[in-house]
Amino acid sequence: MNDTLRIGILYSATGPYGAMGVDARDGAMLAIEDSIKRTGRVIEPVFYDPHASLQAYLDGAQQMLRSDCRHIVGTITSAARKEVIPLVEKHDGLLWYMCPYEGFEANESVIYLGGCPNQHLIPAFEYLIPRYGARPYLVGANYVWGWEMNRLARELIANAGGEVLGERYLPLEETAVDRIIAEIAERRPSFVLNNLIGPSSYAFLEAMKQLGDNDPAFRPQNCPVVSCDLMECELELIAKGSATGQLCAASYFDTLDTHENREFKTRAALRYGRGRRISSVFASAYAAVDLCIAAILSAGSDEPAAVRRAVYGRTWDSLLGPLQIDGRTNHAALPFHLGRIGDDNGFDIIASRPALAADPYLTTRGTSMPAKLRVVS
Repeated sequence: MNDTLRIGILYSATGPYGAMGVDARDGAMLAIEDSIKRTGRVIEPVFYDPHASLQAYLDGAQQMLRSDCRHIVGTITSAARKEVIPLVEKHDGLLWYMCPYEGFEANESVIYLGGCPNQHLIPAFEYLIPRYGARPYLVGANYVWGWEMNRLARELIANAGGEVLGERYLPLEETAVDRIIAEIAERRPSFVLNNLIGPSSYAFLEAMKQLGDNDPAFRPQNCPVVSCDLMECELELIAKGSATGQLCAASYFDTLDTHENREFKTRAALRYGRGRRISSVFASAYAAVDLCIAAILSAGSDEPAAVRRAVYGRTWDSLLGPLQIDGRTNHAALPFHLGRIGDDNGFDIIASRPALAADPYLTTRGTSMPAKLRVVS
């Protein structure tokens, strides 16, 4: 291993999901800065912004892998992850992926620190169905995340004896949601699963607010919209008050009341300012880089096979709680939290579960989970 440890940071800080990319980049950079202070090692971040272009993701990853970057922390969307993985495999690298995703994947060249459906969608449905009913409407981005999440939702609803009342898709940057809103108003679902991304999601939430203003049956307390991919860093991009009361599942929220999170937020505030909320992508990118560097130093090598061996079989302290990586799937066990958006554009945590072992292929799937759901309100 060279004296200088180079870590690739591959996030789109611009484009339709740029707000998430900025937060992921900043979380990754803070982790590198903290690691340098803690270890004294020379660690060089190599940042590339693909501007949400799939070809540019490939170009950026190739540049990194050809310049002594064996480890890449990055990609937001599943489309970008799936584009990059074959290149990482070819060059014997390791991709550290930290966004929630749709599951049904396990690759020895990827460490997954983002939740899969048994860590976000299934426990969210366990909360929603008893309270609101099993007649949802499904909306999604027109790519693998939206398709697969809605496919799983259909199975879960069928298993619960319910009925999906509608299912629509939009391209990533499409904001024309009138037809979808009219259909929701007509079919009157019990809740809405929102798998839209970026501007599409923001426009949809704003339109749902208007629908609720006109018809109380569609206000959040009666027909909530639940997302598994909405972050604190995005709430300022939604018209004020439009997202208030809606729900989101995540493995981390800024409002987590733990000593570790309070200490981390104090440290992050010194770097980025006290007005900065810590989103789940910021926290997860920080955890991914922190674990990547710790595992490399533990292995005494940046060779991916050695790093994987160092990662398995032990518990790592992290911002997401004690982290364990399953050597069979390369996935992290992660906690589940359900947050309700408040007037201050933060999340009030209303239900939680301790760390759930990842089950990316849902081999033990059911409508019930073994761990207890702790409901706050």
